[in-house]
Amino acid sequence: MTYVVTDACIRCKYMDCVEVCPVDCFYEGENMLVINPNECIDCGVCEPECPAEAILPDTESGLEQWLELNATYSAEWPNITSSREPPADADEHKGEEGKFDKYFSAEPGEGD
Repeated sequence: MTYVVTDACIRCKYMDCVEVCPVDCFYEGENMLVINPNECIDCGVCEPECPAEAILPDTESGLEQWLELNATYSAEWPNITSSREPPADADEHKGEEGKFDKYFSAEPGEGD
């Protein structure tokens, strides 16, 4: 089992999860984070830290797309181990539906 970041993170990118991860398995895109499924140790400490409720265990049904996306982009985006301030408009996008189709960017973030 591993945890995955879903589209609820897009345009929110709160980064509370990054601070608590004991194995630094988060990777930063331009407007979301992903988890490297090969590095995640399934501890689950990140899940309750996410204000957007974007982190879910891959055992939940319907998350295959997100597992693949997390695996793909964690290999391309830079690692992030320290949190920063979320985007100024993060709260406006929290809970918004259809964020992947509207806003997803494959561009890498800053990382550490």
